[in-house]
Amino acid sequence: MQKSILIIGACGQIGTELTMALREKYGNQSVIASDIREGSDLLMQSGPFELMDATDYGAIEDVVMHYEIEDVYLMAAMLSATGEKFPMRAWNLNMNSLFNVLNLAKDKKVDKIFWPSSIAVFGPNTPREATPQQTLMDPTTVYGISKQSGERWCAYYHAKYGVDVRSVRYPGLISWKTLPGGGTTDYAVEIYHSALEEKRYTCFLQKGTKLPMMFMDDAIRATIAIMNADPKDIKVRSSYNLSAMSFGPEEIADSIATHIPDFKITYQPDFRQQIADSWPSSIDDSEAKADWGWAPEFDLATTTKEMLGNLVKS
Repeated sequence: MQKSILIIGACGQIGTELTMALREKYGNQSVIASDIREGSDLLMQSGPFELMDATDYGAIEDVVMHYEIEDVYLMAAMLSATGEKFPMRAWNLNMNSLFNVLNLAKDKKVDKIFWPSSIAVFGPNTPREATPQQTLMDPTTVYGISKQSGERWCAYYHAKYGVDVRSVRYPGLISWKTLPGGGTTDYAVEIYHSALEEKRYTCFLQKGTKLPMMFMDDAIRATIAIMNADPKDIKVRSSYNLSAMSFGPEEIADSIATHIPDFKITYQPDFRQQIADSWPSSIDDSEAKADWGWAPEFDLATTTKEMLGNLVKS
């Protein structure tokens, strides 16, 4: 099945792996990677790449027209921890990039959009356990506020203009292929690198901070699956809850210790602790499972095995 796909923000943690997965599925020349900076050699050499600012509507439109793009995956964003340092820059990037692609779809210049939301849309008054699809959202970060606002705009553009926009609320993501990009759940990647290099890790979240997490392979599968689903099966046009596992730093440390027995973890919470405390500890994703067949494949044990095994090789 031939498609012409544009990935905006292709050099980030998710974008890099999504680009490679889509190129494997649809062919290297069919998937156009773009970012404000160049990415890895593999990404740059495996298919077309365009230097592009996600906030520049004209630049996106030019690429869309040139390559006759059908589907757009908007992965460009400033994440939670970085966004708190640069709130206006985060708002500008996260919101204007979304308006750009929504307006392209409204004007029938692209067919379909994927835009990721996040567990950051939830807040301190959201139910923390088994957080439901429809619930109180009172985000406390610029990132979360932009994602909650984005969800409402996605639903609006679908209802008002018939835009086919699809979204999932990513939990914390764990990958060995790319380094994290300034999120509150980044410790769950850093800890594996430190375990192999130093056999110890100082965690910026305190013991017992349980958060929803997902191995990157599952996140990529979910992203492609929702985009391939029949439009009639996409009943939520804001963003779907998505879940795989939940754990605290001490649990991931115990999991690592089964492979590296002398691994030690210490705790030195910083400003990210307050962010984490406002987020759910587990997510109810039953609507994604019912509507378009979502099911995770990785738990903590299999994630740790994959992370350590692949980091050793790399």
